[in-house]
Amino acid sequence: MNFGFDATTAASIWATIGLVIFLGVMVYFGVPKLITKLLDDRIKKIEDELAQAEALRAEAKTLLAEYEAKRENAEKEAEDIVATAREEAFRLTAEAKASLEALVTRRTKAVEEKIAQAEAQAVAEVRSRSADIAVEAARVMLQQQMAEKGDALVDQAIKDVAARLN
Repeated sequence: MNFGFDATTAASIWATIGLVIFLGVMVYFGVPKLITKLLDDRIKKIEDELAQAEALRAEAKTLLAEYEAKRENAEKEAEDIVATAREEAFRLTAEAKASLEALVTRRTKAVEEKIAQAEAQAVAEVRSRSADIAVEAARVMLQQQMAEKGDALVDQAIKDVAARLN
């Protein structure tokens, strides 16, 4: 029963009818609503993760500012200690030049080590926190990219179904 159509046209008509029936069944069972709900849930999750990443970024900025302030305080403290050591050195010059030089050397070295330790600790903590934030940002970006490519995969699957029905 080809109604005067050639075989290719009849097959195309039947494939189209089959596709329309398939799409009707999908709509009847609420598949588009399910897909929309899944996509909305995914969007909400990504928005939450972006908000969390922004909060982590703000926290990292706060930590960086705190460590910068600590470093500046340590430098100021070091400058104060060095100034005190110099004043003491001038007072002790009359008594013993050799012991004065040893005292200044010891105190300067201790202050430099303290500054170096504080700076190294601050840099290590900032780097660690930055690495954590970078990993989180990369994870969020990968999830976003997968969400974008997920739509392309659904489109390709629909095309494959249509091609197989023909």
